[in-house]
Amino acid sequence: MEAMNLLLLVGGLLVFASLLAGVLSTRFGLSFLLVFLVAGMAVGEDGPFGIRFDSPLFAAWVGNAALAIILLEGGLGTRMSSFRSGFRPAAWLATVGVMITAGVVGVVAMRVMHLDWRLGLLLGAIVGPTDAAAVFSLLRQVGARLNPRVAATLETESGLNDPMAVFLTLALIATIKTDAGVGHALLLLAKQAGFGAAVGSLGGVSVSWILRRLPLSAEHGGPLALLIVSAGMALFALAGMIDGSGFLAVYLFGLRVRALAEHEAHAASSALDGFAWAAQATMFLLLGLLVTPHEMLGTWWPATAVAATLMFVARPLAVWLCLAPFGFTLAERWFIGWVGLRGAVPIVLALFPLLDHVPGSGRFFNVTFAVVLASLLLQGTTLGWAAKRLGVVEPPDEAPRGQRPVQGRLTLDADLPLADVLEFFQLPMPDNAGPTLGDWMTDAMARDHAEGDGIDWHGAHFHVNSLRDGRIARVGLSLAAHGKPAASTR
Repeated sequence: MEAMNLLLLVGGLLVFASLLAGVLSTRFGLSFLLVFLVAGMAVGEDGPFGIRFDSPLFAAWVGNAALAIILLEGGLGTRMSSFRSGFRPAAWLATVGVMITAGVVGVVAMRVMHLDWRLGLLLGAIVGPTDAAAVFSLLRQVGARLNPRVAATLETESGLNDPMAVFLTLALIATIKTDAGVGHALLLLAKQAGFGAAVGSLGGVSVSWILRRLPLSAEHGGPLALLIVSAGMALFALAGMIDGSGFLAVYLFGLRVRALAEHEAHAASSALDGFAWAAQATMFLLLGLLVTPHEMLGTWWPATAVAATLMFVARPLAVWLCLAPFGFTLAERWFIGWVGLRGAVPIVLALFPLLDHVPGSGRFFNVTFAVVLASLLLQGTTLGWAAKRLGVVEPPDEAPRGQRPVQGRLTLDADLPLADVLEFFQLPMPDNAGPTLGDWMTDAMARDHAEGDGIDWHGAHFHVNSLRDGRIARVGLSLAAHGKPAASTR
């Protein structure tokens, strides 16, 4: 018990201190993820606590499980309309773009690290995938909202490029270890994509059907989140057992659940966001603990060369070539090329060669870790500035001008679609809002609600008119004759 209490004390204080430091660091544009990585390094072998952790296998287990939860939450938070609008350019970036990135980085790695071409391409494939969670977290910190097309492309790309990077990594490891040919690689790609997509899509349809028939309402967000997470993890494992891509399966599963069981998905969203944050914190602390900083110093030159090539050559080149047919503006292509932020996925992929005892895999891990640090430091801190400078952010919502179609006091059904209500009254749509008027009010008040409680939104006052079984049933609405400055939703 004493050892357990000590472990819980150290772990709890470490997470608490990291989160506190992350909140304070946002004023400098630093990512929470960077803070967790540094915290893990600080308590590791070279830090003041000197904790020695040398288990790539355990780190890979935790990393894969955490990435599955993060991708599930990402899929569940993506509207099908956004997925469709960003799918074609994102699919090119996630496939051809990753291969271009791997090829360019691989050539540089071969020269500066004196590697065989297969090992060079392996390193390129490892650092290829981007991290949209880090991108959107940083954009929220600086208060920037991307225009819908750029946001949809980045969001969808991050969900699709992880499976491609995993496929390339596994195929190249097999080539190095067994001299497998092109036929083996194509078969692996077909299995990864085909089985992963089938498991994720069919699982999403089946679980959505079950969720819609359960006697659970918006107040049961916790149980709904646990049901979705447990089903997603089971599908992730099932896809892996039949040689499919678990990452693709769990992302498509979340996407299908959002499309087919939107009420249930929205009710679970807050709890799932907490799961995803816990997964990210645990993964980054563990990965930071795994690295040994003094060993990284010995790879400073190849790490610098690879990071510079990735950020200034490979990613921009891949973006320009892949997005050329889709009519993106120059500013949009420059921005997408710059925000290829690297996060946890490359570090987890760098564990695969370690586990398979690929020659030189220790250097790969150190170089990859340094590349991620450089990306979070350089690209992460300039993300908001670049978005505003290139003009790819949406202007802030302004109060509607002129007469609204209706003024005065009204009573509305809480089950009305929120988008229809706000469109009729010429009010802007809030970010990440629930599907109904009642869902939005429940989230916005963020506490136990009672009759009379209300929120203000752009000159309109919504208040709880009546409750039924603890849920908002009727909503009172008071409208001014003209738009007013945006008001708080609290």
